[in-house]
Amino acid sequence: MPSPLMLHRDFRWFVTAQSVSLFGTAMAPVALAFAVLDASQSPGDLGIVVTAYIVPLLLFVLVGGATADRFPRRTVLTAANLGCALTQGAVAALLLTGSYALVPVAALGFANGVLAAFTTPALRGIVPQLVPGDRLRQANALLGSVRNTTKILGPGLSGVLVAAVGGGAAIAFDALTYLFAAACLTRLSSLSGPSTSRRSLGLFTDIREGWDAFRRIRWVWTVSLAFCVVNLVQVGTWQILGPVLTRQADGEVAWGFVLSARGAGLLVMSALMYRLTVRHLLRLGQLVSVLGALPLLALGAHLHAPWLIAASFTAGLGSSVAAVGWETSLQEHVPPHALSRVSSFDNLLSYLAMPAGQLSVAPLADRFGGFQVALVAGVVHAAAVMTPLVSGVVRRLPHGQGPNNPVDGGAATSTPPEPVTT
Repeated sequence: MPSPLMLHRDFRWFVTAQSVSLFGTAMAPVALAFAVLDASQSPGDLGIVVTAYIVPLLLFVLVGGATADRFPRRTVLTAANLGCALTQGAVAALLLTGSYALVPVAALGFANGVLAAFTTPALRGIVPQLVPGDRLRQANALLGSVRNTTKILGPGLSGVLVAAVGGGAAIAFDALTYLFAAACLTRLSSLSGPSTSRRSLGLFTDIREGWDAFRRIRWVWTVSLAFCVVNLVQVGTWQILGPVLTRQADGEVAWGFVLSARGAGLLVMSALMYRLTVRHLLRLGQLVSVLGALPLLALGAHLHAPWLIAASFTAGLGSSVAAVGWETSLQEHVPPHALSRVSSFDNLLSYLAMPAGQLSVAPLADRFGGFQVALVAGVVHAAAVMTPLVSGVVRRLPHGQGPNNPVDGGAATSTPPEPVTT
């Protein structure tokens, strides 16, 4: 029997767009890495291309959030997908014709990062406009299942495609997925946008108002700061020390199984979250977020592959609950006219913390030892995600209630309920 959510025409088109686009996106990093390395024979080139994509996320995400609150989000997402189709198509053309050069590929990566800065806040803001309020948790769980499935299948298929026909062809496929997604998004009904008087405000005024909204809602900035700390200690440690320490203990193959186990945990729990009903979804998400510390603690304790695989699977379960809980809570309780801007400040904190952690983990490991750094990172991770629960606002935030009228986008004058704000 099909999901009741899929009976909503707009949501059906949106899920179709996301499924195809995310699949291409999951394939792109593997394809780009091998294509650049094959064309340049230089790991340094790859580092520059990757950095060129990350920098505009930091520079433009607040502008992206303000734009998604100023204009219809369908329009923003359609334009961004068309732009990504052009940038990825241009990269593919350079690679397929043997015309690789670092500067144009890095410039196209920068442009793609700018478009991503507009896409992320708009995606979070559009879901409440597509489904009724009592279906938001299920919608986010279903989208999480799609996202996690593409993360599992996309890289493997990309590797096969790269081996068979080269990285340029795989990136060309990614460009086509963006084009298909844009076509699907044009099929959405005309969604309500901001009033004309709202658009007359300056962009920086919008950003400042978004900051005011972000800092007024206590549970939002409390949880955002907690996960800023998590990203600071977890991302670099897991991405850099994880494979190094696992290879020392169990070999390279074990690391692949560890990553697959986490993906499986994410997928299993996102499917379960579709049917799970709880009164305090944000509180549950914070409680189970502590499971994300288990792989770091297992690394730090010198545990072998079976334990690390089990810890990674369990962490995936917890991460999926936390993601659905966070997305749903924002969509239920943040006013629709400010949702993308508030989300953009949350995104900015995450983007800032990641490179800081990635740059600092190697010197710390050289100074104190990799296993010790992983152990401390696990402890800090656990403490950070539990800290917001000290706040009664975080513990008591109800699921299934809020100011939004998700089907029509809500009134521009709505405000969070009194217990939610400081």
